[in-house]
Parts: sequence; structure tokens; C-alpha cells
Amino acid sequence: MNAKRRNLFIFLGSALLGWPSLAAGDRKSPATAPTRSTVTPRHVLCFLGGKDGLAVLRKTAQTAIRQFGEGFSIDESYSMDTEDDRMELSFAVCWDRVAESAFSEADERAVLEHRSVLYVLGPPMMAEKTIAISATALRFVQFMLDGGALAAKGESAGVAHGIDRWKELADQAHDATISNDSLALASICRLAFARRPIGDPTAGQSMETVGFHLVGLPDMVIDEVKLANPKIYTNGDQIEIADFIDAIATRMTEYGVGETIARDRHSLSDDERYEDDSYKFNPFGVITIKSVSL
Repeated sequence: MNAKRRNLFIFLGSALLGWPSLAAGDRKSPATAPTRSTVTPRHVLCFLGGKDGLAVLRKTAQTAIRQFGEGFSIDESYSMDTEDDRMELSFAVCWDRVAESAFSEADERAVLEHRSVLYVLGPPMMAEKTIAISATALRFVQFMLDGGALAAKGESAGVAHGIDRWKELADQAHDATISNDSLALASICRLAFARRPIGDPTAGQSMETVGFHLVGLPDMVIDEVKLANPKIYTNGDQIEIADFIDAIATRMTEYGVGETIARDRHSLSDDERYEDDSYKFNPFGVITIKSVSL
């Protein structure tokens, strides 16, 4: 572990002092945030198929809805039986670049070669239902990929993984469900459907998350990230910021949003980044963190 990464974990460890740890075998329900809006979040899932593939995508989705996807529905307005030339750029922007080997050249090629698109809408979610419904959405993605979909993207945060990564997350979610580990399930769903971190600190931009509303949590904005070299932002830096964000998200899930922000002295406000009719709008608010040094 390099010195920068070690220093960050020392910081995170000190921040966690005084927090109780879950004993082996404990089964604690994940915490969610009180809503600050009448808006309820929902999943929008995008699936790509091959030539004349819309009928196959639609049939697979209908089977998933019938078997386990109550409340999910096919969006006929934007689904199409032809290629969408916006997909190459859209996936390029949305690929998960934090998890190791989250996508491959084969996944990128599949996006280029798609010839059909299907959108699926999840049901509106109250906070206490977000994790269960997000787990169903992850199962839905796996079912579609097993049924022949070439690629998948979560539109409610703009995040895409490669086929292997989607299936890995779905398998982890299945294992967490079987073992009744709801805290792990909440974390897996967050990693599947939220993006973090977004922004470029070398350009003076804040670093943000999008999609935490899909597991009933506020998003985060870090006003300033102080890099070791202010002119260079590396993938390693990105991973360290993601680790920092994930540590706070884990504490919120285990101990609650109010207690977490009180102990860490962060602030919580309404999400003014998006209009409230945007699928990215977070009705649980945004936590602002003034500064983080790497």
C-alpha cells in the first residue's frame, strides 16, 4: 500500500474511533434517510440488444416482471428496434472506473454493435423499500444479461458496468440475501447503481456522488479535494476519494444519517443540483463535506 493510500486509511480509521462494530452473526437493518421532498426515486434501466433484438429483449423483460419484478414495467416510448447512436458516448461517460476490471473491450464493442434498445422502469420507492427494490433491479439486470442482452446501464445515476461485473454484483446480492445480511445488500446495491466520484479536482470542481437515493441515502458533495500534485488527478486518486465516500456511506447505513453527519460535522441540505423531475434528483438531500486531503 502506498503512502498516500495508507494515510487516507489512517484518517478513515481515526474517524471511525468510538463507533461500535457489528458482532459476527448480528443482523441489523440498514438505516435510510428521512425524505426532504414529495418526490420518490425510481430505477430506469437501459438494455442493449442485437439486430431485430427488441422483441427478444421485451419478452425477457416481461418474463422477469412476471416472475419477480412486480411494479417494474417496459417503457415503450423510448425503446427501439434500431441502434441509438448516442449510446457509445453515453456508456463511455458512465462506465464504472473505480472497481477493478468493471468493463472490458468486449463490453465496449458490444455497445458499438448494438442494434436495439429497451428501457425498463422500476416502481416509485419509499425510503424503507429502496434496498429491496434495488436488489430486485439488480436481479433484473442479471436476468436480462442471461437472456441475451449485450449491455446494461442504470440511467437513474448514469452508471454502467460490464457483463461480468454486473453478474458479480448480482451474485453478491444473492448471497447477502440468502445469509440475511441486509447491511451488505445495501452496500452492494449502492455499488451497483450509484456513481462516485464525479468531477475533476484539477479544474477546481467539487467531487460528487449520484444515485445514493436508490438505497435511501443522501448524496455527497466534497467542495475541495486537495491533491498531492494539484495539476495531476490519477485513477489512484479517484479510488481513494471513492474509498472515503464509501466509508461515510457505510456509517450512514449502519448508524443513521443524522448520527453520522453530527459526528463528522458535515451539513445536510436539499438537492439543488437537479430539477425534482429528474431521475437523478435525490429527495433525501445532499451532504456537503468542505475539504478532503489526499
